[in-house]
Amino acid sequence: MAKTELRSEVEINAPLAHVYAVLIDFRHYEDWNPFITALSGALVVGEKLQLELSLPEGKTYLLQPEVTQVVGAEGAERAELRWRTRFMSASLLEAEQLFLLSEPRPGVTRLVQGLNFSGFLLRFAGNRLTLSARGCVYMNQALKKRAESTR
Repeated sequence: MAKTELRSEVEINAPLAHVYAVLIDFRHYEDWNPFITALSGALVVGEKLQLELSLPEGKTYLLQPEVTQVVGAEGAERAELRWRTRFMSASLLEAEQLFLLSEPRPGVTRLVQGLNFSGFLLRFAGNRLTLSARGCVYMNQALKKRAESTR
């Protein structure tokens, strides 16, 4: 089965708890997020989210990913969010989005955003993978700007 992993990393000059709070404030995504332009739902493992993904220079996809991991940030050294979307079945196409946050130094948060794709249809993704990777970079930069300007 075909697999592809995309990663984008950024250091944000704000405490982990603040960056995490900005990241999970879904109702304000449309104000700052160029990649995930709308997101709603409960951050509870097993719950479905409503997500609007806008590829740079591409089209918009309406997805309903399932939350698979939530590790909060209050007083923690790390935080993590993961959700997974299956198209028909996992063997056809599955996409997992992840956000890993850590605080390498006090007041500085390292964010790693990732997309893991697998399945038969991956070979037909064309430039959508490149656009997805670029979307992650744009989102990370926008999150950095938002978190640093609101702390």
